[in-house]
Formats: sequence, C-alpha cells, structure tokens
Amino acid sequence: MKTLVFANQKGGVGKTTSAVNIAAALGLLGKKTIIIDFDPQGNASSGVGVTKPSKTIYEVVIGNAKASDAIITTKYKNLDIIPANMNLAAADFELADMEHRESKLKDALNTIANRYDYAILDCPPSLGLLTVNALTAGDGVIVPMQCEYFSLEGLSQIIMTVKQVKKLYNPNLTLTGILITMYNGRLNLSVSVLDEIKKYYADKLFKTAIQRNVRVSEAPSYGMPIQYYDKYSKGGIQYAEVAKEIVERI
Repeated sequence: MKTLVFANQKGGVGKTTSAVNIAAALGLLGKKTIIIDFDPQGNASSGVGVTKPSKTIYEVVIGNAKASDAIITTKYKNLDIIPANMNLAAADFELADMEHRESKLKDALNTIANRYDYAILDCPPSLGLLTVNALTAGDGVIVPMQCEYFSLEGLSQIIMTVKQVKKLYNPNLTLTGILITMYNGRLNLSVSVLDEIKKYYADKLFKTAIQRNVRVSEAPSYGMPIQYYDKYSKGGIQYAEVAKEIVERI
C-alpha cells in the first residue's frame, strides 16, 4: 500500500477536495483505495456521503478500535474510508502523553496495508501532532496550493516540516508533488506565482493544474466526488489526469 499525505497548513487551498477526487479517480483506475479522514472537520467523510459514522479514526489512533473495524465501504468503485468527526480534535491532547505518539496512525494502517493499493490521508490545516502522525505514516506528500503569495510562504513551511519528520521519524518520506488548485491563467498574479514555483520546484509540480470550476465546488454538497457528479467537467478531467500522474510517480 502506498500512503499519500495531502498536507498544507494553510486552509482553503482545495486540500480535502483534491484528496477525495484523486482517491475516487484512483479507484476508477482499478486501484483499491482508502481515504483516511484525519481532519476533525470531517469534510472528506461527508464528501463521499458518510455523515454519522459509529467508529472513526479517533478511536483507532487512541487505541480504542482496530482500523479494520472503522472502515466504511463507499458506494464508489474501489473506494473505502475511515471517517472522522470533531472527536478527533481531542486526539492532539490525548496523544501528547503516549509513548511513540508520532507513530500511532502508522501502526494502525500497517494492519490493513495488504488490502489496498493506495491510502489517501487528508490532514488538518495545521502542523500539529495529527499532521506529524500522518507524515510519519506516509510514503509521499502531496501539497495542494493556490497561486497566491501567502501560499508560497506556506509551501516553504510544509517542506521544512517534511524534512524534519523525514529526519526524526520517517526516512522514507518524500515530496511526491505540488498540486496547483483553483488556477486562473487570466490573472497576472496566478501566472507570476506559478513561474516562481517552477523556478524552485519544477520537478515536483504536477503537469496538470486544477482550474477554478463550479462543478468541483458543487460536488461535495451532494456527497459525491467530481468523477461521479460530473465526470466530463473540466475539474473531473483534470483530477483524472493528476491521478494517472500519481500512478506513474509512486
């Protein structure tokens, strides 16, 4: 199982939307995929139609449930999820006093690794203990970001965090790619920020940028990934392209 962590401490960059849509696209490519919703907001869960789970990733990481007991099979092809809800916000405090606190998620995922080709981890928009757990469990990190100058600052922060976790806890962790979201090529700012990213991270940029798309914004309110809500929309096609590129990269 290849574990991909979608992380960016800046909120509102399309992180959860990208995690859900890429997971669904991987499923459609025939890859058995599981989403680990590791954000207390639970948006990845509701994004695939799961709203009131009986067991969540919270119970799993604090040791009150097995990962296998929290898996929910979605109605989408090759796509399962371990959901989250607001209880997960307490995990940061509860994990703080535990031994090997940074590897609780990794240990849990190891028990189900033989079932899946890919695990997609959706992190909270912070660099706390939950995100450290996700990075410790990951093989690769995907950083969704908008073409704005504050996003550039956020990118350097998350890359520093990846380096720290790699050094301390997970020597196998790599930066899989930087995914540009909500892109508008008609804005000079977007173009200039993208040029700046290319200067330093050209080899890490995904070839396909996700353009602003109303259909992508609408899909979560129906509990549907874009591939099932409007497969042939601009967003549906672009996320499918990114999923293919991920399969080539990792």
